[in-house]
Amino acid sequence: MRGFALVGALVAGAALTGASGTAVAAPEAGTSAAQVGVTAPVAWGACTADQLRGVPADQVKFYSCARYRVPIDHDNAALGTIDIAMLKRAAKTPDKKVGSLFLNPGGPGGSGFRMPIGGANYFQPQVLDRFDLIGFDPRGVGASNPLKCFTTQEDANDVFAAQIPVPLSRQEISGTLASYRDYGQFCKNNAGALLNHMSTKDVVRDLDKMRAAVGDQKLTFVGFSYGTLIGSTYTSMFPKQSRAIVIDGNVDPALRTSDGVQYDRERARGFEISLDGFLTKCAQVGPKCSFSSGTPREKFDEIRDYLRQQPIKLPDGSSYDINAFTSTVSGVLYSPTSFPPLADDLQALYNVVHPPAAQTQAAQAVELKVLRSGANGRADANPDSPYVGDDSYFAVNCSDKKITVKQEKVPEIAAKWEKESPTFGRYQAFSDVAGCPVWPAKKPDVYRGPWQAKTDTPVLVIGNYYDPATQYLFAKRMAGELGNARLLSVDAFGHCILGDSLGVDKATADYLIDLKVPANGQVFQPNVQPFETTA
Repeated sequence: MRGFALVGALVAGAALTGASGTAVAAPEAGTSAAQVGVTAPVAWGACTADQLRGVPADQVKFYSCARYRVPIDHDNAALGTIDIAMLKRAAKTPDKKVGSLFLNPGGPGGSGFRMPIGGANYFQPQVLDRFDLIGFDPRGVGASNPLKCFTTQEDANDVFAAQIPVPLSRQEISGTLASYRDYGQFCKNNAGALLNHMSTKDVVRDLDKMRAAVGDQKLTFVGFSYGTLIGSTYTSMFPKQSRAIVIDGNVDPALRTSDGVQYDRERARGFEISLDGFLTKCAQVGPKCSFSSGTPREKFDEIRDYLRQQPIKLPDGSSYDINAFTSTVSGVLYSPTSFPPLADDLQALYNVVHPPAAQTQAAQAVELKVLRSGANGRADANPDSPYVGDDSYFAVNCSDKKITVKQEKVPEIAAKWEKESPTFGRYQAFSDVAGCPVWPAKKPDVYRGPWQAKTDTPVLVIGNYYDPATQYLFAKRMAGELGNARLLSVDAFGHCILGDSLGVDKATADYLIDLKVPANGQVFQPNVQPFETTA
């Protein structure tokens, strides 16, 4: 199973002077500008070698690329335009083509441009035969006018280095909050006109124009993680233009857009559910999990509580702290294939804290496989080097999420969440809840419902029981909030499942191609459960 990258991107430009406000919009049956025949068509052309890196020479013929122009503000042409980077993998049997299948990997801030190149990782062969797969970088992301808060990498490094993932001391807490204020100021100074137009509603209006521009009367779409908010917003705004919408690893759209603080509190609980599932599974499989001896839950808690007091000193002289531990465990929970090495690392840390009796030599060979932080910093060899990152993650989330608390309340919130989510509560509080109150976007145009618009075909909602980032409860809520949806449940770990459950993949293929809706109430299995190996 794949975890989808979550970093962002931001655009430089003139200061924004107006936005269309935050009023809730009624579903749009389809504005004239979005209609096939009215919207300018996409001008497909050859891709560069870099865009197609990794594509076998005999497959290059199937690919083409384009940049499609959209307004920064769909209601105010005076603000100018941006270009959306698009890549198409043509259907292999064009005489039987159903249409185009748009893809989004999540994030927000994930680049979807190259997703068609890996289409076989997600879809059955018949889907690749019958659809043009279309990947794109949403506005402000990657190659689509990246939204940037910094002009130099050095400024970015200084700000981000001060953001402690799990701040515990008064100094760490105040420094982290201050760094978010600095971040907001840099964005205010440098991000430009796009800053106030990064909401999911803006992305959806771009998507509807692209849908028409490729010649499709209705949208066929697969979205993962945050991409489920794009899909559900599209079906709510454009129900009559929705053909087949698959959303995997679902957010709760109503909660996310109405109470961002409670949404993030429940996200922390989702990570705790996933972690507890991992530890329970470890105990069940016994020796297949190297952390299974004794009680894995108690051992894990002991490691975490030890790290809250001081770093663990490893035999090679290095140390391992609570920040690296929490960040990395949360990331590993996205991918069940990493569960065995995670178990190895946890046992190694436990042995350092509790050396096994008469096994003093064991402490000499601790080599962490997945828990070792990969953040070694950047060499400052080139002063004033250009900023290579982007900032779309906060630009989207701080637009969409309704976070009304003041930043000074965050330490109190973190302490409360930590009691109910002891591993991830504080970690979750010191992200969006800490950053969004000081984010400089003013009155972004956000879609906050209603969500009950009825599409002709039910939306396919897919949820894993132990998804860490988007807990299963969110998938159940998504299916209940949409006007016409079908829930596919999967007894699986990890974030998102398409490509890793043959039953789900076959049901999805039938749905996409023939609009065949799976029977209600089904529970699917992954191809491989954690700590198992393929035959």
